[in-house]
Formats: sequence, structure tokens, C-alpha cells
Amino acid sequence: MSEQAFDLRDDDRRPPADELTGIVQRGLRLRPKRLPSWLFYDERGSQLFEAICEQPEYYLTRCEISLMDVHAGEMADVLGEDVRLVEYGSGNAVKTRMLLEHLHAPVAYVPVEISAEPLRRCVHALGERFPSLPVQPLPGDFTRALRLPIPPRAPRRTVLYFPGSTIGNFESREAAELLRKMRNEMGDNGGILIGADLKKDHAVIEAAYNDRAGVTAEFTLNMLVRLNREIGSDFELSRFRHHAHYNAMAGRIETFLVSTRAQKVRVGRQQVNFADDEAMQVEYSCKYSQDDFAALASKAGLDVAHAWTDPSGMFAVYYLVRAGAALH
Repeated sequence: MSEQAFDLRDDDRRPPADELTGIVQRGLRLRPKRLPSWLFYDERGSQLFEAICEQPEYYLTRCEISLMDVHAGEMADVLGEDVRLVEYGSGNAVKTRMLLEHLHAPVAYVPVEISAEPLRRCVHALGERFPSLPVQPLPGDFTRALRLPIPPRAPRRTVLYFPGSTIGNFESREAAELLRKMRNEMGDNGGILIGADLKKDHAVIEAAYNDRAGVTAEFTLNMLVRLNREIGSDFELSRFRHHAHYNAMAGRIETFLVSTRAQKVRVGRQQVNFADDEAMQVEYSCKYSQDDFAALASKAGLDVAHAWTDPSGMFAVYYLVRAGAALH
């Protein structure tokens, strides 16, 4: 693997403390209080998320890997030769390896990752597995405009790969905006290969976000650990608890940190009041039927050209193209 040199210090994956303090203060002034879910992903949070994926209740990763095991070859045939693959949130790239094993003469792989250590591990692991594949790691936030590196040769198409149902963490309007951004970045002949969790029995969904081992709860509470460390707030973890439930009307898991008592928390120069049992929203995880997802894609000027599901029908991966392109 030829690797484009990069230098990503641990502190490059987070905004400056004063900017972060302002983000948190604004979120805590909302009603209900709200913090952005990207705050989960400091180094410890990234490790905990990998542990969540190994929990018996967390079906999503197993189902997506099962799907890729069955369909990765067909996906590669659909994408064709000379693809530049750009992955949003590369993480440990397990599913990416399954796809790369089948791609026909890929031009380059561009992992986009906000956390330093997962990006390093991804580059190292793929270097061992695919020594001749050009890799151009891009540290950064995929929700912001990306300046993709110049590829080593001209690709036939650029495909943005967004596995893991991360699109579900965005509300419908935000998800459509992100898809429109991706549509611009993929170019005229490009495409988007994207995973999304399917709607299913509510009990199965809720169990995935409330594992018995408590790893998800630790992951959620780690957000407060991060804020205490990075902006000097004084959240007491024992005074908050994790709560996740499925909102059937909205079709999504809603995750909260709930205050277990009336209390004050210092954030910068502000004192923030929490009432007893007050819930602070920290994440959504939307679930989509195939028709739901096609409608979302349409809002972004995209069509579903292909769709695959795992053998148990729990998870789906879609290949999206510009609206009308699939007809030609």
C-alpha cells in the first residue's frame, strides 16, 4: 500500500476548548437540553463503540458483516472498474476490507476519520492486507466540506462509502443535507454506497441500545468525562444515567442522559440547572423501511439503483446515484 503521509495529533480531532465550551453552553440552553452526538468520539469513546459492536444485543454490525459476506462481490460488479473509494468515518474498516477484496482495479482508498488512532489503525491494517492499494487518509469531519486528495490516476468514478447506519444519527432534514453534500462530492458519474438499519420489532431495537453489560451506558456517560477533561466542566457521572427508548411515531431510537436529582453543573463561567429526572438528548438513531430510505434519497436528488439486505432482513445497504442516472 502506498500511503500519503499525514500527521494527526490527538488534539486535532476536537475543536478548541473555547469553541467547544460555546457549543455545549448553547446546547444546554435549549429546551429540552441537547448535546451533539459527535462528542461521544474521543479516543475512549471510539474504543467503547467498538466494544458495543461486540455485544450480543447489538445486531447491527453482525448483520451488516453478514450482508457484506453475501453481497460484496455483487456490489463490486455494480461499482465497476477503476473506482476511487472514499469512506466516511472509516473506523476499523472491517466491512471495507470485505469490499476491497472484490473491487476491480481500485484507483485509491480515501478513509475520512475524525479520530486519530482509529485512522492510524485503519491505514496500518489495510496496508498489510492490500500492499499495492494507494491509500490517501484524510483526517477530518465528514459533515464539513472535504477537499479530496488528488488521486494517483484518473478514476472512472468516485464512490462514497458510508457503512454502519451512521446516517441514522441525523434527523431527516440533516440527513438529506448530508446526502446532498455527498452527491456533490461524488461527481457526475459517481455513487454512494450507504448502510441503514431497517425497521423491525421494537424490543430487538431497544435491546441493542441498552445492553446488559452496560457498555452503551458507559459510552454515553463518557461524553461527560470528555467535557470535564476538555473544558473543565464538573459533571458528576453518578448523578446521570443512560436512557434509550424507541419512538415508534418518529421511527428512531432516542438516547438521553437523565439527571438523577436536582443539581447545578458548571460549564465555563455558567451554572446550568438540571431538574430531578430532566432528560438531555444526546443521540438519535433513525430506522428506515426501504421505501422510507428511497424517499429520503429522493429529497437529495438521488435514486436507489440497487439495494441489498442481510439474510435475516435486519439491515440494508443501498447504492445511490443521481436522480435519473439509473435509467440510462
